[in-house]
Amino acid sequence: MAEAKAPEAPPPEQDASAQPGVPVDPFRGYNFKLLIDGVNEGHFLFCSELHVKVAALRYREGGAGPVVRRLPGPVSHGDVVLRCGFTQSPELWTWFSASADGRPQRKNVSILMLDIDGVTERLRWNLNECWPSEWKVHPLDALGQEIAIASLTLTYESLSRG
Repeated sequence: MAEAKAPEAPPPEQDASAQPGVPVDPFRGYNFKLLIDGVNEGHFLFCSELHVKVAALRYREGGAGPVVRRLPGPVSHGDVVLRCGFTQSPELWTWFSASADGRPQRKNVSILMLDIDGVTERLRWNLNECWPSEWKVHPLDALGQEIAIASLTLTYESLSRG
């Protein structure tokens, strides 16, 4: 008489995003929000790309012949351009004016990626020690029907993901 086999235990639960072949929706580029220390106004329509680069330094080891090695060098950060609808609020202009007067006010800025609901924070980048380096009002056109747009370019010291 054959022995009855015990039922096999089901495999352990796995996170659906970790399984091969399961598509994971990327974040939407239009669901973002910016938080700037001490600035309450400014609903941003556009945020340019975040850019960090590690320079690759070349060196030749002694006795290694023609072999050239590469080491990580200085880290540089690209500027970020923000665009918002031009309003009566003086906050962003005041922040820029301090830089133009030679006394930049450094603030921390966070860029938040929001879930598809447009509310839930899913990812955050922190730009540390930001100060505005350029202010621009886009062309005004009496025959157009677009909203007036202002751009603010931010220079920052470091970037972290929170």
